[in-house]
Amino acid sequence: MTPNTNALLSIVVPLYNEEENVELLTTKIHESLEGYQYQIIYVDDFSKDNTRKVVKEMEDENVHLISLKKNYGQSLALAAGLDYAQGEYIITMDGDLQNDPSDIPQMLEFALSGEFDVVTGIRQKRKDSLVKKIPSKIANFLVRRVTKLDIKDNGCALKVFTRDIAKDLNLYGEMHRFITLLAFLEGAQIKQVPVKHHARHAGVSKYGLERVFKVVADMMLLLFIRKYFQRPIHLFGILGVLLIILGILINFYLLLVKLGLGEDIGNRPLLIFGMMFIIGGIQLFTIGIVMELLIRTYYESQSKRPYRIKNVNIGGKTA
Repeated sequence: MTPNTNALLSIVVPLYNEEENVELLTTKIHESLEGYQYQIIYVDDFSKDNTRKVVKEMEDENVHLISLKKNYGQSLALAAGLDYAQGEYIITMDGDLQNDPSDIPQMLEFALSGEFDVVTGIRQKRKDSLVKKIPSKIANFLVRRVTKLDIKDNGCALKVFTRDIAKDLNLYGEMHRFITLLAFLEGAQIKQVPVKHHARHAGVSKYGLERVFKVVADMMLLLFIRKYFQRPIHLFGILGVLLIILGILINFYLLLVKLGLGEDIGNRPLLIFGMMFIIGGIQLFTIGIVMELLIRTYYESQSKRPYRIKNVNIGGKTA
């Protein structure tokens, strides 16, 4: 496909202690995107080595360096780059040379066709340790089962976004690992493409088992947002009513025991559980009502609508 030289591309790359990789990565991006208009946006997440110095010394007019004031983590570093990006298409990738920039042109073909809002990579023959592979497989499996979104590799950082989808992504915590799911929640049409994967060129991985728990917590939050963000009363209200009913049934049983059999119920743990269920149910129901009011405030105060329109067709033509 002939490169669309009129479409500006923004390549967003978060960096943290990648002084040995960033210069070679820049060279590979230049080689892979010859014929395109593009900007490379490096976001230095308060590196402790000479990453910033190496980037500045390149004096490359295509390279933009964003230096953060402290270490915020990959999600917020990526968010800073997405906010700054000026391209019609925004590409994300890691700075450790495990992603191959030569895969970008084939992914751009699908994005430039206009049929897809996100083109995401599926890493072939991953060159990672089991410490990274096993949690990744578990997370991918859970996302597929719970969300019904059949993404084979949520952890692949190499992705191509249309500008409007990329700008609407809200990243925090470890949400960069579920960025494809976030785009899906925004109504994106997604294409998966096999891409190459290399062993880390230099430096050390910043990934450890402790991050698995953060990923699981963020995934639970995403699932809540996906199912109940616009109707939290359906979750908290239903749970609250069920607990109240359970508490009433327990207390009604104890009342029959007291009045019918004349037994003492004051020292029974079941009485405490019955009261706890009723009080807890009332609290959950109240939380649901409060969250409903907060959601209404969220949309109405910002003139937001709880839906997104892809396009409008009039007389067979897109308006």
